Amino acid sequence: MVSARLLPVGERAFLLEAGSQGDVLAVHGGLEASRLDGVVDLVPAARTVLVRVDPRVLPLSVARGWALHAAEAAGRAAPASDAPLVELDVVYDGADLAETAALLGLSPEVLVDRHTASPWTVAFTGFAPGFGYLVREDWTYDVARLPSPRTRVPAGSVGLAGGFSGAYPRDTPGGWRLIGTTAAMLFDPDAANPALLAPGTRVRFRAVPAASGRSGTPVAAERPAASAPAPAGGIDVVESGLLATVQDLGRPGAAALGVAGSGALDRTALRAANRLVGNAEHAAGLEVTMGGFRAVARRDLWVAVTGAWGAIHLAGREVDPYEAIAWPAGAELHLDWFAHGARAYVAVRGGLDGRAVLGSRATDVMAGLGPAPLRAGDRLAVADEASAPVPVSTPASWGAPHDDELTIELAPGPRADWFAPDALATLYESLWTVTNDADRVGMRLDGPRLPRTRTDELPSEGMVPGALQVPPSGRPTVLLADGPVTGGYPVIAVVTDASLDLLAQARPGTRIRFRHARRTE
Repeated sequence: MVSARLLPVGERAFLLEAGSQGDVLAVHGGLEASRLDGVVDLVPAARTVLVRVDPRVLPLSVARGWALHAAEAAGRAAPASDAPLVELDVVYDGADLAETAALLGLSPEVLVDRHTASPWTVAFTGFAPGFGYLVREDWTYDVARLPSPRTRVPAGSVGLAGGFSGAYPRDTPGGWRLIGTTAAMLFDPDAANPALLAPGTRVRFRAVPAASGRSGTPVAAERPAASAPAPAGGIDVVESGLLATVQDLGRPGAAALGVAGSGALDRTALRAANRLVGNAEHAAGLEVTMGGFRAVARRDLWVAVTGAWGAIHLAGREVDPYEAIAWPAGAELHLDWFAHGARAYVAVRGGLDGRAVLGSRATDVMAGLGPAPLRAGDRLAVADEASAPVPVSTPASWGAPHDDELTIELAPGPRADWFAPDALATLYESLWTVTNDADRVGMRLDGPRLPRTRTDELPSEGMVPGALQVPPSGRPTVLLADGPVTGGYPVIAVVTDASLDLLAQARPGTRIRFRHARRTE
């Protein structure tokens, strides 16, 4: 029987903490085998499995009972022997092969022999979509990461770090020691099973000579352009401003593959914009950060702008937000720089068209999924997917976002016990300020230090949007929609789902006070 304990992760998730990596694999398999409706994500990590639920479908209390029972059943079950086996051809020509072998007291040839000696198992994914952390019972080496991470690790690079091996699905920064290269397609968002190395998969590395192992650059899925050639009735981007992206309500359910939920940061504002023009709430629109956006319609459209507050001009005439407005062909829509709030949402009747990636058209700026951030000259297609007439009257009240000082509700985090006794009091009693380090991935806050009582490294575990990670500096960072699905900094608390929309309108300099969320169970 697996000895597991539950740790809270906000109001919609919890961690099931197991004793060892083998226990985690067994527990994750048991949870997947008995998965209940309403379970959104099951994310295995080094010592835990994150369970994230939709409380409208599955009460959190019911999910907790199910998870504990599944953990006990997994502990009594025999290990699965039918897990898929993937063979990866690797050219062992990595830049760090010789140095890594020397650090381990081996020759490069012996290191390669031991790396290929028996199959590995994908314990969990994280860091980037399809990046699997591979483990093996008979692998006894602990490989130190590079003292200074590389700014670019090429796609297909095979590396070692800690007790793990792994392969990079796309070009990213990284600090693993590189020992080889594979030409395999490690992540294909259009495939039925996007991640070649999904949790539970067994992997055998096979050494091959350079000529047969790869030809040219390792294969990696290409990110689509912001707009492919679009029908004549689209939208032409004239100026994109600081950042403009296509967003819908995201792609939940793929976190176990290393894919964040993404989607609009202020979901309430996007939903409102879509309702105003008769779209379904999940239709894709534009998320414009801080303003400075201009676009021209190529046919007659209906448009609505919600969220952040600033002057809006259509064909040179100032118009109101939170109102469906006719946008004639050839007219320019201009969102000036915002006076209040950080993100506005532009919905056009029918919704924006484009290729869906894992069920969503949303841009994920960290993972490189979905269309690239918009640039001047991009052309966007408009779909014909309106679900209702344009409302005769405005369906919701509106007003300027409050961005001088926000009150944000927090639910308990899983690692509050890693902090000094007065850290929680400091968190709730202090006034925090949003720094310039704020984007769709996360928001760094400035304020007093939250002292930790534990200084050891936290094994990677599942993260959720709203998690307040506290690095060694002691000042928290709030993870947002494009943030990583696993992380190694302790989470002291989690922003509630409703408060995430408020936080989306915070801008550098916004002051934040935290308060305890009211319990719903």
